[in-house]
Amino acid sequence: MESIKRKVIFFDRDGIVNHRIINDYIKTPEEFVLKDYFADLFKLFKEAGYLAIIITNQQGIGKGIMSIKELNMVHTHMQNLLIETTGFKFDDIYFCVDLKESNSFRRKPNPGMIFEAIEKWNISASESWMFGDQPTDTAAGRASGVKTALIGYIESEENFEADLIFKDLQSAFIYFEKEFNL
Repeated sequence: MESIKRKVIFFDRDGIVNHRIINDYIKTPEEFVLKDYFADLFKLFKEAGYLAIIITNQQGIGKGIMSIKELNMVHTHMQNLLIETTGFKFDDIYFCVDLKESNSFRRKPNPGMIFEAIEKWNISASESWMFGDQPTDTAAGRASGVKTALIGYIESEENFEADLIFKDLQSAFIYFEKEFNL
């Protein structure tokens, strides 16, 4: 008998979970600052029974700007902050250190990290979501068969084939709060 498939919310990290540092990388826990309404949205999905998994490109490591140890320190801080503010933490974290030029299957916009998570966690792609702030995030989600939400991308009004587009995390929170009838 096949086990029941799980539903998950995949989150890009920089620009969704935390404030992005333009033209730089989050290298220390002190530089990691949760975005407004992220904790609310995160808790909403966790209370609705979703797994929560980070899918993040971290080419700063591939460039030698930071180490995996430093990245792990940032992620430990993030997890502790989420436990303090929501009572939950991410179920898993996937990161790709490959450079953009590598065209790695794991690096977004390619879906490799999402496929790895789908296999490991027995995930139902059709019941899951990828939330990101860049078209590369929604491209990875579409390529893996999950629904997509583009949040806060303002460089143009072009449609990036996301299932949902929100101006900010607050708008996404309000939308899903209604969807879950909470």
